Amino acid sequence: MSTNTHKLVDCAWLADRLDDPQIRILEVSSDAEGKAYHEGHIPGAVFWFWKDALWHETDREFTTPREMAKRLGAIGVSPETTVVLYGDPVQYGTYALWVLMMTGHSNVRLLDGSRTRWAAEGRPLTTEIPLFVTVSHPRGDADVSSRLGRNEVRERLGEPGQVLLDVRSPEEYRGERVSPPGGFDHGAERTGRIPGAVHLFYRELLNDDDTFLSIDQLREKFTEAGVESGTDDEVVTYCRLSHRATLAWFAITQVLGIEDAKIYDGSWTEWGSIVGFPVERDIA
Repeated sequence: MSTNTHKLVDCAWLADRLDDPQIRILEVSSDAEGKAYHEGHIPGAVFWFWKDALWHETDREFTTPREMAKRLGAIGVSPETTVVLYGDPVQYGTYALWVLMMTGHSNVRLLDGSRTRWAAEGRPLTTEIPLFVTVSHPRGDADVSSRLGRNEVRERLGEPGQVLLDVRSPEEYRGERVSPPGGFDHGAERTGRIPGAVHLFYRELLNDDDTFLSIDQLREKFTEAGVESGTDDEVVTYCRLSHRATLAWFAITQVLGIEDAKIYDGSWTEWGSIVGFPVERDIA
């Protein structure tokens, strides 16, 4: 797929570089036990549980640049190392890429299709756990320009020039559920959406093998949702916990090359629980 970024790589690109010492592969998972990882992962891939790797140790906040540098150095990553990410599920890869960029390690790539595409192509998987020598990784410079807080979102509600993009499931967007169908319904005190938000389910941006749609297909999807290049609009993506929002943000900024897009990472878990913050829903 022709894109506007070097940050999206395909399986062939990674397969040619599995033995490159300047490549470090990370599988970022929603499962603290890493069951899928231990059953078979891309050779050389390090396992990261998303909360342990990307959040502050005690605060419900992202880790600091200094701490991220220590965590990267512990797996042999220097500033010159190219980190290749894939998620389990897929959106945890874009979430980790976003956090790494915010905390100062911008030499990152995303594996298009994650393990799904890799396995579908018949490429090797292993149960071997890699070990790496700790290296020095100086603290990077934080860049939180792509992150928005709840007050910044609220201040612009109803104003022209901002597109609020809700990428949750249709059931969440309509106000039928707080979390995606299929599991325990939890994550906020109220159902609904941020007033004025338009809907684009994040799975509509992906093929069945977890690769992104073609650039023309993505452009069509986003245009239908009111996200277009060549405008001065600021696009703000959100979901429930911001993982799915980062996948849409990556497609907008890195694949389509639309620069003015941000993520409201508090997302519905925060907004739907704040007393006095307005809510819109399709059901009474």
